[in-house]
Amino acid sequence: MPDIVKRNARAILLDGDELVLIKRTKPGREPYWVTVGGGVEETDPTIEAALHREVFEELGGKLEGGVGVQHIFAARLESMDLAARTGTEFAKPERGGYEVVRVPFSAEDVRGLNLMPPELAEFIAANTDAIVSVLDTPIREA
Repeated sequence: MPDIVKRNARAILLDGDELVLIKRTKPGREPYWVTVGGGVEETDPTIEAALHREVFEELGGKLEGGVGVQHIFAARLESMDLAARTGTEFAKPERGGYEVVRVPFSAEDVRGLNLMPPELAEFIAANTDAIVSVLDTPIREA
């Protein structure tokens, strides 16, 4: 088994009936969209903690309730304050723009985006109903 070089925590993040994404623009490249998230740092106690940190860094956001997990995180956004974003990438104009966008959470709308990686876009589009169902199911304490 190869060593894990980099771990990421990304979220299929819903705010009401809308999917929250980051629209990326870079010089010399067509715009594309990514889910909220990023690298897991050594100081993150868990991958889920890394996701919470990334949501705050990129959106100034907090997640509500539990996080549905299948190696891809699905969560609902509790709040967002773009002025509170702390990601270091925002201080590097050479990395291009990071515009937060919202699109309807439907298979058709997701398939109409240039969402990267394409496998994630197809997974989201093929599983919109299941994702909503998981996020709307109350979490029971053991």
